[in-house]
Amino acid sequence: MLIAGPTAPAQAVTYGTPTIALSASYLSGAVGATGDPVVNVTVGQSGADASALTVSASASSKASVAGTGDVTVTGAGAVRQLAVTARGRGYTNLTVKVAGLGGKSATKTLYYAASAAVQNPADARYLTGSADASAAVDVGGGYAVVADDESNVLRLYDRSRSGAPVKTWDFSSQLGVSKEVDIEGATRIGNTIYWTGSLGNNKDGEYKAPRNTVFTTTVSGSGSGTQLAYGRSYKKLRDDLVAWDQANGNRYGFAAGTAEGEAPKQIDGFNVEGLEFAPGSTTTAYLGFRAPLAPAVPGGKALLVPVTNFDQVLASGAKAVFGAGVELDLGGLAVRDIRKNAAGQYLILAGSWAADDNSDPYALYQWDGVAGHAPVKRADLPTTDPGGWEAIAEVPDLTAAGARVQLVTDSGSADLYGDGTEAKDLTHPEWKKARAAWFTLNP
Repeated sequence: MLIAGPTAPAQAVTYGTPTIALSASYLSGAVGATGDPVVNVTVGQSGADASALTVSASASSKASVAGTGDVTVTGAGAVRQLAVTARGRGYTNLTVKVAGLGGKSATKTLYYAASAAVQNPADARYLTGSADASAAVDVGGGYAVVADDESNVLRLYDRSRSGAPVKTWDFSSQLGVSKEVDIEGATRIGNTIYWTGSLGNNKDGEYKAPRNTVFTTTVSGSGSGTQLAYGRSYKKLRDDLVAWDQANGNRYGFAAGTAEGEAPKQIDGFNVEGLEFAPGSTTTAYLGFRAPLAPAVPGGKALLVPVTNFDQVLASGAKAVFGAGVELDLGGLAVRDIRKNAAGQYLILAGSWAADDNSDPYALYQWDGVAGHAPVKRADLPTTDPGGWEAIAEVPDLTAAGARVQLVTDSGSADLYGDGTEAKDLTHPEWKKARAAWFTLNP
C-alpha cells in the first residue's frame, strides 16, 4: 500500500514592475476637432499577460483644457490608443497610469496642448510637426508632400487625418545650403516636382542667397509609399527676373523691390509664392507673385510671369527666358498659390501682399490659364481662424456638384494656445501644426 506524501505548496507568482511607454510625450488637439491625433501606450509586466493590465489617465494640472473624463483609452494587449477631447484652449499635463497585477503600477506624463475651435471643425485636419506650411503637392491616394518656408524639410502627410508626417526629407546638403530656401511654390509634371523659393529678401530686407533657389525632386511610388529623390537646382532666377524687367522699362520694379533694405512683403516688394505650368505645356511655367502688384498701387492687379523654358532652366541650368507678364484682377489681392488639374482648370488662392495679413481677405478664383482672360471668384475664405491660407493641395473638377478643395494654412505666426507664443517658436514639434481645411465650391 502506497501512502501519499504531503502536497507541495503552490508556488507564489512574482510580478515585476509594470512598464509604460508613450509613442509621443507631447500631443496637440483642437476644441471641437474631428480625428485628433492619438498616442499609443505600450505596457507590459513580467509574469502577467498584457491584456490583464489596466491603462487610465487623469488630469494633473488644468482640467479646463482636458480633464480625466476627456481621455479615452481603447484597445487591448500590449498597445493601447489614448485619445483626448479638448475642453478648452491652453496647456495641461495628463498622468497616464498602467495598473499591473500584484498591486504594482507605473506612470508617464503626457503634455497636452489644445488650440481654439475653428469654423466648420469637421472639415479641418491638423498637420503636426511644422507650423509654416507653404506649398503642397498631391501624390495620390489622399497624400500630399507639404513644404515649410522656415526649413528645407519636405513632409508627407495623409490629407484625411490629423497627425505627424508619414515621412520626411531634407535636401539641404544636396542644395548646398544651411539656411532655409524659403520654399513658397511647387508644381508637378509627371514624376518631377518643381519647387521655388520666394526669391525675395528676408523680412529685414537682407539678401539671403538660399532664397534664390529653385529645385526639383523626382517622385517614385504614390500615397503612403511615396519616395522623393533630389534632382537639380538653379540659383539665378531672381537675377534673371531683375535683368528682364530692367530690359523692359522696369514696369514691375523688380530692381527696386530686391534692393538692399527692401522688405519683400509690401505692395512694391518682390516675393514669389505660386508656381504652375501654363495650359498644355511642360515647358512654360507661371511664377505667381505675392508682391509686387501690377502696377504697384492700391487696387492693382496680381502678377504672373511666364518662364518659357522652365524645364531647361532646371534640366541644364539654361538662363531663364520670359514671356509678357500676365496681369489678373483678383480684387486687389495677390497670388498666394496657383494650381491646375488634369483638365486644365486653374484655382488661384488670393490673399494680401502684406506681411501681417491674417485678418485680411482671402478668396479663391477660377481661371482658364489664358493671358487676357479674366478669373472668376468662386469663394471668399474665412479670416477669423489662426494662420493665413497658403497652399492648394489639389484642384477638383470645378464643374462637379459638391466639388471640394483642401487648403492649407501657414500658422507660423499664430498664437495657437493663448500664451502669446508664435507657433513657429514652440519648443516641441508635436505642438507645431498647420491646418488643412475642406471648402465646398459647388454646394
